[in-house]
Amino acid sequence: MKNVFFIARTDVRNQLRDGGTLAWLFVMPPIFFFFIGTVMSGFSSGMSGGEATPIVVAAKAPGFLQEQIDLRLRQNEFDPEWLEAVVADEEGNLPTRVLTLTDNFSEQIAAGEQVDASYDTKASALLREFEAIRIQRSLYTALADIVTADAKSDEPLNAAALVALNAEARVWQLDVSPAGKRQKIPVGFEQAIPGILVMFTLLVLLTSGGQMLVLERVRGLLRRLASAPMTRTEVVAGKWGGRMVLAAMQVGFALIVGTYLFKMDWGPDVAMIMLVLAAWAAFCASAGLLLGSIARTEGQAAGLGVLIANVLAALGGCWWPIEITPDWMQGLQMLIPTGWTMDALHKLISFQSGAASALPNVALLLTGSLVVAWLAIRRFRYE
Repeated sequence: MKNVFFIARTDVRNQLRDGGTLAWLFVMPPIFFFFIGTVMSGFSSGMSGGEATPIVVAAKAPGFLQEQIDLRLRQNEFDPEWLEAVVADEEGNLPTRVLTLTDNFSEQIAAGEQVDASYDTKASALLREFEAIRIQRSLYTALADIVTADAKSDEPLNAAALVALNAEARVWQLDVSPAGKRQKIPVGFEQAIPGILVMFTLLVLLTSGGQMLVLERVRGLLRRLASAPMTRTEVVAGKWGGRMVLAAMQVGFALIVGTYLFKMDWGPDVAMIMLVLAAWAAFCASAGLLLGSIARTEGQAAGLGVLIANVLAALGGCWWPIEITPDWMQGLQMLIPTGWTMDALHKLISFQSGAASALPNVALLLTGSLVVAWLAIRRFRYE
């Protein structure tokens, strides 16, 4: 074991001398945490546990239908502020979300005339689509109320008919409840920090870990180890150990930054989270060793490492909640290692399903790590 520890220690020291490796280990993760987490923050608005979304409704003389539309907007978790016209604040900024309705729309609807509605928002692209859906749901529900109230009343459409309609019991009701104990889905930093942690660990181990092994082979350093008084098994084990230490440093630093800088709440099963991340680190170490054994040049190792890491991160749910993707992508997530890891972290952090729920994921990661390590051993060469 002395030779194994010597090789691992030397590898870690050499990798930490590289400026690129240090940047991706300690500089880029916090930047990506902040950027991705900020972009995705607010996506919970209007969802279970989210706060009401402020919105300005611009309409002159809205009439008696204002209360009904206001009711439906609030049911879709908007907080409407009714104004006759959109005005800028003291700093000259216009409202973030504006729903514009035709002037005197109550009178026009009662007279059977067409009215228009337009929605403008400065929210992110991911949030914008969801807001539009909620706006449409609010307006179409109000339209259904108007049609029903008008059909039930012998008098012209008025506020009293809508009040009577609202007091009636609904025939169909939809009960919505969260999938776990926590009342929020993984969004914002709760999605970004685990996702970027998983992605960067794989990225660093595939690129830096793979490149260094190729460089040692090209420079003849591995041939020197072949002539040293140590077995091939000790050499491979030492190389794997060095990459495992690098992965552990990446995971540990990300956990510290996420906890103390971004106030990440990891939930009650921290010990199981550490086990999941340790299994993921082991898989990444094996993957880095395999890529370094396959690649023939540093450029191949870097290019393949970046490509593989980004593809697996996107398909595994590291960039966005996998729940918003198509069904085929959600099924594909459970066939790849990044998906196993993110699924386990969501179970433990976002839905608090209990430590036992992540045991199958850990078993998959450890099995995958052994298989990839076996392939790396088979492909390992000194020159």
